[in-house]
Amino acid sequence: MIAMSGGVDSSLAAKLTIDAGFDCIGCTMKLYDGEDTSSGSHTCCSLSDVEDARSVAFKLGIPYYVFNFKDDFNDKVIKHFIESYEAGITPNPCIDCNRYMKFDKLFERAKVLGCDYVVTGHYARIEKIDGRFVLKKALDASKDQSYVLYSMTQYQLEHAMFPLGGLKKTEVRKIAEENSFVNASKPDSQDICFVPDGDYASFLERATGKEYPEGDFVDEEGNVLGRHKGLIHYTVGQRKGLGIALGVPMFVKKINTEDNTVVLSSDKALYGKELCLKGFNWISGTAPDGPLRCTAKIRYKHEEKPATATPLADGMVKLEFDEPVRAITPGQAAVIYDSDIVLGGGTIAKE
Repeated sequence: MIAMSGGVDSSLAAKLTIDAGFDCIGCTMKLYDGEDTSSGSHTCCSLSDVEDARSVAFKLGIPYYVFNFKDDFNDKVIKHFIESYEAGITPNPCIDCNRYMKFDKLFERAKVLGCDYVVTGHYARIEKIDGRFVLKKALDASKDQSYVLYSMTQYQLEHAMFPLGGLKKTEVRKIAEENSFVNASKPDSQDICFVPDGDYASFLERATGKEYPEGDFVDEEGNVLGRHKGLIHYTVGQRKGLGIALGVPMFVKKINTEDNTVVLSSDKALYGKELCLKGFNWISGTAPDGPLRCTAKIRYKHEEKPATATPLADGMVKLEFDEPVRAITPGQAAVIYDSDIVLGGGTIAKE
């Protein structure tokens, strides 16, 4: 089963899988309600994306289906997105979508239809080493998506295929052009699909029907610096859009739901070395017996830094960087690596 988003990556993944001799069907997941986005929007899963995916499937001569997973997407992704912002943490819905939709619901549907593998256009690699499946970074470091796949299990890795893991993006577009795919030059999706205009706060207000109250900006000592327009408008590390002038650059350090305040600090005060991760997934299926040296990153585009990961008794993992890193953000994922192998990851817990 080929998960086809309508983009060039999943379309080429379909072609490469067919070329490898597999019997294939294509599918697109209908995940949310909303009007089709304009051709200039960098989202995925719109009505035009469905038509692009259908066009490629027709060209490749494979059956194509659209699966309605809107209720599941709302329960697992959108609700968590809303609850997270309301709790003063910053979620990553793309990770939730991969975990609960592509590698859960789609796996279930594939099994019902008798498919042995789910194929996606992710830039990552799967190998089997010493009897265990290993998730590895893509060869094209600029496109590597292993970060968003840290929640995959041994079973999922055994039954997934990532045909693009050994290719560069330029090669993908070239092959797509040679095969006259309608989406060969289509821009990559960049925005959250259910927030195509990027205005998260307005989406939250529309989705919940709530008004999020104003409150105080305070410094680290609790001194009031000004008024904020609602906690949902801010995330740790933010500088732009604060709406106050203090004479020196100030950044969001902490979001307090208890007293509806946003703590501002200097950039230097944003750096820290330690954090705890909840919901940690060890891709090997077992946690190490003690502290483990690794590299780690705390955001998708964050540079990996040397660190030590220590499993805790409650299933959480303590991560300590050798040197301070900037803007450790509750709700975001921290992923740990051994060279090009993804060891696992979890969600940064709030203090």
